Amino acid sequence: MQVLQHSYRGLSLVMTLNWDRLLYLLTIAFALMAGAYLGGL
Repeated sequence: MQVLQHSYRGLSLVMTLNWDRLLYLLTIAFALMAGAYLGGL
């Protein structure tokens, strides 16, 4: 159980530090999909 708690805390810290990078990647992926959709019309 302690391993799960430590892993969760570590993952939470990584997400706290890198949420802006994740958002940046999701925005790029969304823009590429939207461009492909509009290009296919």
